[in-house]
Amino acid sequence: MPILAVGSLAFDTIQTPFGKVEKELGGSATYFSLAASYFTEVRVVGVVGEDFGPQQEDVLRRRGIRTEGVERAAGKTFHWGGEYGENVNEAKTNFTHLNVFEKFQPRIPSDFRSTDFVFLGNIHPRLQAGVRCQMNGTKLVAGDTMNYWINSTPNELRQALEQMDVLLINDGEAKMLAGERNLPRAAIKVLAMGPQALVIKHGEYGATIFFREGAFGLGHHPFRAPALPIEEVKDPTGAGDSFAGGASDVLRRRNGIVCC
Repeated sequence: MPILAVGSLAFDTIQTPFGKVEKELGGSATYFSLAASYFTEVRVVGVVGEDFGPQQEDVLRRRGIRTEGVERAAGKTFHWGGEYGENVNEAKTNFTHLNVFEKFQPRIPSDFRSTDFVFLGNIHPRLQAGVRCQMNGTKLVAGDTMNYWINSTPNELRQALEQMDVLLINDGEAKMLAGERNLPRAAIKVLAMGPQALVIKHGEYGATIFFREGAFGLGHHPFRAPALPIEEVKDPTGAGDSFAGGASDVLRRRNGIVCC
């Protein structure tokens, strides 16, 4: 069964101890779609500018990703610049140029609206809720958010969370969203906001999934999955979205029963 991904397609300028790249293809929808494409058909909705050429689109198309939902607008593509020091778990943002993404209003193509599984990337909560309203018969909706939306749009985020079945965020964001320092207590509070399951990412240490009582016919006990350590990490950009793309195959195969 196909998966619909809605989010950003962007250019990233990244500096790490291992080197620097200028305007490489990035964005939440890009990373998610590429990871998920190894398991199922992926449909993507986003917006790009005039500087987003065939070379970038071919990266998606070579993986069989359907791009009919990618809107082309006058102007430049969303461009993020950041750098990592020795601690690759922390990124320093140098600039964020929203460009055409600033006025992005997701429009779901008619033949995408019956997609069973939807991933709402890290975009404005109002847009996330708007996408959900355009879908017909969707079985499961997973979503992402970040500290910026948690702090700046708390009411709209709460409304979006009410329409999500699964939320994927990191442990700092979970605590911030709940206003709670203890992670298990924070998870309980976040689940009470709407999601049936909460996947908390711990970076290089793995992830934990928490369930609302009785959700998906499973118990409420959390499940912890460790990460496989690697010797050298040169650029972690997009790791969370790629993780979500891989985890989405589990959601699809379980037909709505979450297991990570």
